[in-house]
Amino acid sequence: MNATAFWDVIGNYNTQSMVFQIGMLIFLVVGFAFSYTQKVNWAAKFVLGTANLFIAIAFFAWFGTEPIQIYFALPLFLLCGGLFLYECIRNKNDILLKPNKLQVFFLLLYLIYPLISILLGNTYPKMVTYIMPCPVISLSIAVYACYEKKNQLLLLLLTAWG
Repeated sequence: MNATAFWDVIGNYNTQSMVFQIGMLIFLVVGFAFSYTQKVNWAAKFVLGTANLFIAIAFFAWFGTEPIQIYFALPLFLLCGGLFLYECIRNKNDILLKPNKLQVFFLLLYLIYPLISILLGNTYPKMVTYIMPCPVISLSIAVYACYEKKNQLLLLLLTAWG
């Protein structure tokens, strides 16, 4: 995939989905808060599943233009999203634990994705935002690692992209 095609997909995605991205970011924060406070233990898994499915459909299926996006990334994110939703049901009482130092580091990496994109000379709409493939996978790994019970296939798929 050449750089022009890559940034064109990002630009189109950001331009046409920013409202949905903001809604998804709020949805993620609320879901994490519910899980972390143990009001709804499975909420973080649910919002991560939803976010991965959103990326699969909105970013890759809708805006994807390259074969790697359609034949590799789309199925990968669909599987990750589906497995997160499966984990909501299978391990619904699993508690989201306090992150350790490495997990906090990965959460901070997620938070600075847009800043890194700007520092590298990118400007909106052709820049990385929070609800994009790499940031969502990074967030998925960091948050899912805070659960005691982990689906090994899901971790393998997250790592394949991460």
